[in-house]
Amino acid sequence: MLEITGAEYVEDYKIRLRFNNDQAGVVDLKDALWGPMFEPLRDLSAFKRFRVSEVLHTLCWENDADFAPEFLYDKMVEEAHPADAAAPRIS
Repeated sequence: MLEITGAEYVEDYKIRLRFNNDQAGVVDLKDALWGPMFEPLRDLSAFKRFRVSEVLHTLCWENDADFAPEFLYDKMVEEAHPADAAAPRIS
């Protein structure tokens, strides 16, 4: 099961993530912040207050918004290597 083991704020809506499969990189969540749960996170001060949930093992915020680790991993890979985005994920 894919889990986030660490996260740190970079800039704007970008977060550097570390996963339990020894992969790491930066994900830009700006385009993912839509809908009732995520729109409040467009406020950068709210966005920066994320944490890694000890229960869900992913990013979560005070308003209970969270992204699945698989979504974050796939987005990170796509942004780093757009041509490789269609490659299957190894868990």
